[in-house]
Amino acid sequence: MTMEAPLAIPAPFDEERRLATLQAHALLDSEPEAEFDALVSLAADMLGCPVAALTLADRDRFWVKAAVGPLPRQMPREIAFCDHTIQSSDVMVVPDLSSDPRFAVNPFVMSDPGTRFYAGMPIRVPDLNGAPQAIGSLCVMDASPRSLSPAGEQTLRHLARLAEALIAARAIAKRATTMAELSERQAADLRAKDRTVRQVERLAMIGSWRITLADGQPMWSEGVYRIHELPAGRKFTIDQGLSYYPPDAREVLRKTMAQTIRTGDPFDIELDFITALGRKRRVRVMGEREMLDGEPHGLVGMFQDVTERHALETQLRRNADTDALTLLSNRAAFDRTLEAAIAESAANGTPLALVLIDLDGFKLINDTLGHPAGDEVLRIVGQRLRSDLLNDSFVARLGGDEFGVIVRDEALLTDTEALRVRIENLLTISITIDTITMSCAGTVCVTLRPEDCHTIRDFMHHADSRLYSAKRSRVGERRRGDRRRPG
Repeated sequence: MTMEAPLAIPAPFDEERRLATLQAHALLDSEPEAEFDALVSLAADMLGCPVAALTLADRDRFWVKAAVGPLPRQMPREIAFCDHTIQSSDVMVVPDLSSDPRFAVNPFVMSDPGTRFYAGMPIRVPDLNGAPQAIGSLCVMDASPRSLSPAGEQTLRHLARLAEALIAARAIAKRATTMAELSERQAADLRAKDRTVRQVERLAMIGSWRITLADGQPMWSEGVYRIHELPAGRKFTIDQGLSYYPPDAREVLRKTMAQTIRTGDPFDIELDFITALGRKRRVRVMGEREMLDGEPHGLVGMFQDVTERHALETQLRRNADTDALTLLSNRAAFDRTLEAAIAESAANGTPLALVLIDLDGFKLINDTLGHPAGDEVLRIVGQRLRSDLLNDSFVARLGGDEFGVIVRDEALLTDTEALRVRIENLLTISITIDTITMSCAGTVCVTLRPEDCHTIRDFMHHADSRLYSAKRSRVGERRRGDRRRPG
């Protein structure tokens, strides 16, 4: 055996690490590959041997990856010449196997014709730590004893290095293929998830948005474009995006986003909105701050069309606050509105009046003509009290034939007597059922809020007292009028 200085210092022989490195390259029991077949054929030709092979050392066997000449596909390690090669540091040459005690009784040597000459070079590849591990060998064999010149040994080294390069290239290609397959799977997963997100956005009328603070460039998902009724991908600025909100809503959103950038507090608000096609909608805008290197970097959030839900909630609230017969507000809504009006009037010193109305003659109509006639009278009262003459005053049915009006309009309150007369004139109502005609009117009392009145209870008590006095006076006037009529 002739030895030369190794090109690489092998790691201490570690069988488990060597086997792990071999398994990682997935060469065992693999399909034939032209590159390795060509390399083995080149070794046989250049070294003038009828047999050449690239072998791989498994735990209990040597498996032949490529070969020229009559060789079995695999053999037990204990009879493989290459088992000695992988434990050497350089080319191992045995001129006559029959005269070497290690191989003299080897079945391959004793067969007819037997193998007499062997030369092999370990194939080493790096493990995960970069240490070279001998996973197999490149070898040549002959049936006659012979020697191998220094040039021949160098050729065997070069060819072994070429085998290592092929294995490394194969590993790189395999990793590249694996990465490509993984990338394709991930891309397919992303495409599937993107389709799912798009479907969810369409079903929920929702989308996502993002604004980078450095350039102020907004980015919308397909769902946001859909809600805006704009073609997907259209470029726009923040101001252009805000232009789809009415002025008041636009200012609210602008201030809300600025506060989130400043404080980091997320937001969740609902605003009126007008699409690119001019449709009025209601949208929910949610957002939170993104940080980068400890500094505000952007805003990210969700955008949802809640028009139908908002309309339903509004209708439910309206139904809860509305008297079904007159379509005026009910007592609960009246109390809330009056409480807020009293607080505002007390805080700002603005005038506030409470108008209480009691229908005169309603009970007689109800008793004489029946409840349907009474209901019709109440409907007429509701219709008339919704008149523009009251300048958007808050009108409610308090119960039975009692009504209330909250008046904050200063123009109306400059002459409360004129206001009282105007309302009384609205409430002069006649109704005919089966040729019977009956009339009713309303006792109206306008009460300005006293400065020391700060609660609903006090204000209503004050107004009720004045209404009671007004009804007594009205009844007295009717009785005096009856006495003046000729008998």
